[in-house]
Amino acid sequence: AAEHLEMTEEIAEGNLITQTEVFLNQVVLRSWKDSIKTLQTCDYVLPYAEDLQIVKRCIDSLAIKACKDPSLVGWPIVEHGPMQSPGGSILWNGISTGARPRYSSSDWWYEDVSCLSLPMYRRLISAMETRGIGQEIISGSLTFYARRHLPGLDRRQSISEANIRLEPRALMALPSEEEQRHLLEEIDKLLPSQKGLMSTKILFGLLRTAMILRASPSCMFNLERRIGMQLDQASLEDLLIPNFSDSTETLYNVDCIHRIVEHFVARNQMIGGASPDVADDDQFLGSPSLIPVIAVAKLVDGYLAEVASDANLKPSKFQALAAGIPDDVRPLDDGLYRAIDIYLK
Repeated sequence: AAEHLEMTEEIAEGNLITQTEVFLNQVVLRSWKDSIKTLQTCDYVLPYAEDLQIVKRCIDSLAIKACKDPSLVGWPIVEHGPMQSPGGSILWNGISTGARPRYSSSDWWYEDVSCLSLPMYRRLISAMETRGIGQEIISGSLTFYARRHLPGLDRRQSISEANIRLEPRALMALPSEEEQRHLLEEIDKLLPSQKGLMSTKILFGLLRTAMILRASPSCMFNLERRIGMQLDQASLEDLLIPNFSDSTETLYNVDCIHRIVEHFVARNQMIGGASPDVADDDQFLGSPSLIPVIAVAKLVDGYLAEVASDANLKPSKFQALAAGIPDDVRPLDDGLYRAIDIYLK
């Protein structure tokens, strides 16, 4: 605008361009809150904001701040409570003490950045990773972002819990199914590859949502593979994924769980588990490398018992899932026998 109006330094010193640049450097980029709001505004004039490097500068500023201790300056955008003044200082008997509330948790910025559009959020996360912020912190932010923008992710939460911290306006304008599908597929690409950084329950939630939204096969495969990497951390409730197919054969998606178990077994064999040739069976079953496999064996037996009463469950599928876990790692066969008994009845 300044260039169009010829309000440049060539016309007069301290003109609009210079004043704008000073304001950007000394006010906006120094403030966490203002940098967030500026990025949100840039979505409406993105080509111009990119040309002027405003987006990059705001993202760099936010990434640097997110890697620092927020208690030093009180960056997060928080509503002032009854013991805080609108300016943020702590009140004592209604009088401002000048002291600032402290923020020490590494997740202090999750809520703030979750209001950014997906392209802006993705670039910010990339900038944070470049600056060495921990993958476990990035994972927490991804979880928060997904929960905010994918309404069906936490299926077991009440509406009030699922919508906690969301602004009233955000609740009224839920993203379309196509937008949610695109967002989920992009989040899948951002997920860390290391085991255990993302909650298994969240991964199952993403997988269920992907099925409902009919996400791409590659997205579904990646989520199943990620779950398979840490299946020993799952609960029976996690495995009870409804069959969302139009041609429903069984109540629960047994094929999906079978694929997840295959991913788990393949990974366990790849990293090298204990050998079943150990002379002492007790020593073999007590091997640390077998603990996850034994946990999954019990989990699968419990799942089989849960789905065994489904009249549409074919014997071949029941047998394939039961055989997915090697017999050597089952300390007891009681769970499997119980599942077979239920199935035969």
